[in-house]
Amino acid sequence: QVRLVESGGRSVQAGGSLRLSCIASGYTSSNFCMGWFRQGPGKEPEGVATLFTGTGYADYTDSVKGRFTISQGNSKTTVYLDLNSLKPEDTAMYYCAAHEDRDIPCYAAEPPHFSNRGQGTQVTVSS
Repeated sequence: QVRLVESGGRSVQAGGSLRLSCIASGYTSSNFCMGWFRQGPGKEPEGVATLFTGTGYADYTDSVKGRFTISQGNSKTTVYLDLNSLKPEDTAMYYCAAHEDRDIPCYAAEPPHFSNRGQGTQVTVSS
């Protein structure tokens, strides 16, 4: 059974930094797409970043480029999201997600493409 568990969300002031962590379990392959998406109050889910565990290739939505970094831990089933220069508009529930569908390139994956996701971790940025 696939399981994703996030941690690290909290309240911070604008300009601050956070590290979110996600541990995936239950995958039999070491090559799959992991990502983070977020959903702010009253908003649609928004893809933030993706990383293909086989190559480490990462991609980002434009609004976070240069501020957020997705990376793998020593174990390919651990993924981090470093959030820097946080803005109030980054406030959202952040979800770790993963999929193994080889027909969907990881860099092009959007929230509906992810077959598995965690419970979410709340990030609140105050001005």
